[in-house]
Amino acid sequence: MTKIEFVSCHKLPERSFFLKGKQFPVCSRCTGIYVGYFIFIPLFWYINVNFFLCLLAIVPTVVDGLTQAYYNRESTNFIRFFTGLIAGFGLSGISDYIAYGIVTLSKIIISTFN
Repeated sequence: MTKIEFVSCHKLPERSFFLKGKQFPVCSRCTGIYVGYFIFIPLFWYINVNFFLCLLAIVPTVVDGLTQAYYNRESTNFIRFFTGLIAGFGLSGISDYIAYGIVTLSKIIISTFN
């Protein structure tokens, strides 16, 4: 049986959710980010969000993570999940802008050769 591996996640049990006694494959922050992707990527097909709002949405996750790493502060799984969810929103919006830029650029390139 093949095991699904997620990159860049520490998977610490004390920072992960459990369901029926089994640990999630990623920590609570990464779970929030992935749930954010799942919710917001399809939503951005229908609405436009300001790029700077998307950048701003990533800040709470960065602040939470850095203050835990450098100031000996312990966050909760709920805070990690919630800030991850907001970061998922921001990263989805940034991905949308990148995808739109690639499509626009490819249309320009294609039109120059026609």
